[in-house]
Amino acid sequence: MCDMGGLDNLIANTAYLQARKSGDGDTKEMQKRRKSLSLPKIEQCGEVRQSIAADYESICEQQPIGKRFFRDFLETVPENLVARDFLDEVSSWELAEDNIKSSTMENIITNFLKTGSKNYLSFMSSDLVSKCQAATEKDYENIVQLAREETKLFLQGKPFQDFQTSPFYDKFLQWKVFEKQPVTDKYFYEFRVLGKGGFGEVCAIQVKNTGKMYACKKLDKKRLKKKSGEKMALLEKEILEKVNSPFIVTLAYAYESKTHLCLVMSLMNGGDLKYHIYNVGQRGLELNRVIYYSAQITCGILHLHSIKIIYRDMKPENVLLDDNGNCRLSDLGLAVQVKEGKSITQRVSRNSLNVGSGKGSCSISNALSPRLNSPGFVPC
Repeated sequence: MCDMGGLDNLIANTAYLQARKSGDGDTKEMQKRRKSLSLPKIEQCGEVRQSIAADYESICEQQPIGKRFFRDFLETVPENLVARDFLDEVSSWELAEDNIKSSTMENIITNFLKTGSKNYLSFMSSDLVSKCQAATEKDYENIVQLAREETKLFLQGKPFQDFQTSPFYDKFLQWKVFEKQPVTDKYFYEFRVLGKGGFGEVCAIQVKNTGKMYACKKLDKKRLKKKSGEKMALLEKEILEKVNSPFIVTLAYAYESKTHLCLVMSLMNGGDLKYHIYNVGQRGLELNRVIYYSAQITCGILHLHSIKIIYRDMKPENVLLDDNGNCRLSDLGLAVQVKEGKSITQRVSRNSLNVGSGKGSCSISNALSPRLNSPGFVPC
């Protein structure tokens, strides 16, 4: 007798794998879909132009689209391009291994801060120029930090003003209008279920026009209403909109159907950390993997803290791995935005979350050992 359940799973898995393959490639079908994309005309961008504040930090550093077009704009003016390249080199130095950190710093000093060098930062203040001329090796790090601050101030001035009157800014506005267009479930192909939770399920989806694969968290409206989870769902969406880190899942789209609220996020194909600890090879993880994952998790949490968000649901099931073995934090349903002058003082629960005050109670019993969960346990 045919196992129809097994057959359905086989068909679903095959379709999902085929979609991943087509989305990664540059097939004629994908090229045809992408050509069907068209940006709004610049004449339609007037309202968005008026609504966007001229904030350098937001447009040119925090927003990926704005950052991309601002970088492209800087290439059109040699002095601006030198400033961009200097900041890139400083970022590379900060991430460099210890054995090449010193030589990388010397290259920065030689190429950008020495008078007469090809890429000399001509916009530096006279005070900083004097410090550069008198600097010894022990002063290099401080000099570079000062130069970075002045470079950012320089870019926030005339370059940013010129950017706002350039075709690059017009293109940025077109994309901002495009991303505000309503999205529905007709925008995607839906594939197999990847997991289930208390409020719904997560399934794999593919954007029809681009072939890009995502994970769609579908929250059942009836369950949300029954368990008073509406505020929690809205809070998760609002927090995901603010997050911009390679160590936290990214929100790509948000929309609703008649029955579900849908959050479309990064697709993580490597499984969760709990699965790798208990089901892959010998139970546990090697020390070098523990260090690697811990560093990435810490970077994700630090990013959240930098924008005044507390995670509050740290457990192995919520750490997801991608195809390359890098991990990201997921499930921000219990995260909370800390308001100025407020503090997080109580425990939080999915069924009793007080969003306004930043207080509530959190049930994390599954992530704790039986001893820590016992009624008589008293922490040290």
